[in-house]
Amino acid sequence: MKNYRLILLFLLLPLAAIAQKNDVVINGWTNIGTFKCANDNFQNSRSVYSFSGNALPNIVLKVVDFDCRNKVMTADFRKTLNAQAYPTLTIRFLHFEKVRTNFFAATVEVKMMNVSRKYNIEFSEADGSLVGNKRLKFSDFNIVPPKKMGGMVYVKNEIDLFFSLALR
Repeated sequence: MKNYRLILLFLLLPLAAIAQKNDVVINGWTNIGTFKCANDNFQNSRSVYSFSGNALPNIVLKVVDFDCRNKVMTADFRKTLNAQAYPTLTIRFLHFEKVRTNFFAATVEVKMMNVSRKYNIEFSEADGSLVGNKRLKFSDFNIVPPKKMGGMVYVKNEIDLFFSLALR
């Protein structure tokens, strides 16, 4: 009987790990469509985050790990964020508090291209992950959104930063 319990435990453990997911995605818009750039390396990490006490997360992401699922768009995204000169994008939690059951408020510092901005972000807890998003602007970080074909195709100034962090 003990052996069956052990086997069942080992079979169910991977399913519990799947529910917890790390993800950082930047969603944006052009005058002709949308784009979505995900940090695949972070998504595949097995990091688990704690939000208790003073040990709040500081997430450092490599810009070259973002993939927009389109070779040209990915290259343009990395060029826009000047990945060679500024190889990382940092998300640092400064303050975190529970507002009500499964809902939280946080102050987060986002650093891109050596420019830091603080944002208040609401998060919710679902399936062992903390999920939230915030609308930012390229101009917040002194970034000029790219234009192509003599300005006929352009990226809009607003982007959405989406988080999903596996909780401890």
